[in-house]
Amino acid sequence: MALFAHRSRRAAIKRVLGVGTSALAVLALAACTSSAPSSSTSSATHSATETSVPATAIATATATASSAGTPTATIGPSAAAAPPPTPAASPTRCTSAHLDLTLTAGGGAGAGSRFPYIVFTNTGSTSCTLYGRPGVSFVGNGNGTQLGAPADFDTSVPAATVTLAPGGSAHAPLKITVAENFDAASCQPSASDGLRVYAPGETHAQFIADTSDTACLNADVHLLTVQAVQPGA
Repeated sequence: MALFAHRSRRAAIKRVLGVGTSALAVLALAACTSSAPSSSTSSATHSATETSVPATAIATATATASSAGTPTATIGPSAAAAPPPTPAASPTRCTSAHLDLTLTAGGGAGAGSRFPYIVFTNTGSTSCTLYGRPGVSFVGNGNGTQLGAPADFDTSVPAATVTLAPGGSAHAPLKITVAENFDAASCQPSASDGLRVYAPGETHAQFIADTSDTACLNADVHLLTVQAVQPGA
């Protein structure tokens, strides 16, 4: 009996040892298995480190991308500074084509003379200028014949440029001496149909009808005197 019991204990011990050995083998295998990914991860990390792009290449690529992404402005002739505006043209001289002439009472009358105004009105669409004294004479006989001497220029008032806006007016003071102040034989009176007027600087005459005056055919008798053009009517 003792021998049988001893054999039974030995068999039980072998079984326990067999189980322990199997367990150790399992644990060893597990340890090997768990250590393999670590080695793989380390290897992958090492590989990634070895294949990283060099810093100089990154800097070059960044500089290239920055240069490519920033447009370069090219200044050509079209981008040059605009020239200064051209000054507006000065008004031109008024001509008979754009002037309307009338005779007004002006300064009235007295001492054997009357002092009407020759009024110049700009009928054009742009401004124009007048400077100086107009040419004036009596005309008659129904055909524009000049009667007597033309008007003398009164230089007591200096000439100045007068600008007429469209619709604007200027005037030239006129003195008309009464023909009856002179002896008829020396005057040779003749009825006047009106005045022939040349605007300052103009070669085309205009006519102002006015039958209120008598002219003297004698060119030595001067009945007319005209001043320079002045602003206003």
